[in-house]
Amino acid sequence: MNKTVMIMILALLSMGKLSAQTQEEALIKNAAFQGAIAEKKSYHAIYQLDSNDPKTIEKAIRNINNALDDPRLKGKLHIELIAFSGGTEAFLKSTSKFEEPFKKLIKRGVLVAQCLNSLKERNLTKEELFDFIGYVPSGNGELIIRAHQGWNIVKP
Repeated sequence: MNKTVMIMILALLSMGKLSAQTQEEALIKNAAFQGAIAEKKSYHAIYQLDSNDPKTIEKAIRNINNALDDPRLKGKLHIELIAFSGGTEAFLKSTSKFEEPFKKLIKRGVLVAQCLNSLKERNLTKEELFDFIGYVPSGNGELIIRAHQGWNIVKP
């Protein structure tokens, strides 16, 4: 057998052993993982709510509460929830079942706002929405501005 071929075979065999050992180490390392460390003084996230699906609305509320409850982010987290398009329905006094969950988010420091363009497109007035809702000229504009300010955009 050629010396070069023999060296290649030995190298491949040893890689197999290293690979198995490395895989076991990777599994152990993965099992020990506890999550990223929140090293910054503050974190900013804007949640995009553009669906009237109750499951999506519930998911957005749950996700925001989970983030607020994360012990790594306590006292460091700034959150905004912006509704537009179908998400507008989540704020309608006449049909929404989410008034109390939104009030609770606001009490926890979350900014909850509605896109004025969506109101205009849907022929709705501010009076038809919960009284505690804030407003922005454009939901997409808010996302763009916040993204450029370093905010993370979350779409539940």
